[in-house]
Amino acid sequence: MDDNLERELVAMVIDLCNVEDILPEDVPLDVPMIGPESPLGLDSLDALEVVVAVQRSYDVRIGGENSSREILQSFTTLADYIRLKQQEDA
Repeated sequence: MDDNLERELVAMVIDLCNVEDILPEDVPLDVPMIGPESPLGLDSLDALEVVVAVQRSYDVRIGGENSSREILQSFTTLADYIRLKQQEDA
């Protein structure tokens, strides 16, 4: 699988949330993005920033709280969602 989108998302989140001392290529793609298990140490406010940035950058709509939690489980689930929405809109 081509993981360019996932890596692009990792880099965007690291920059957006001012994460220091971690390189995008060192972040596993299938670990939690948000919460105490996240290697990036992101919290719910960071999640909101990520949702807004993704909606602007990729022109996709991320719905309510429950769907946001599912979509933001990992960089893989986020990238899969973006790909799905872009295919639906094509």
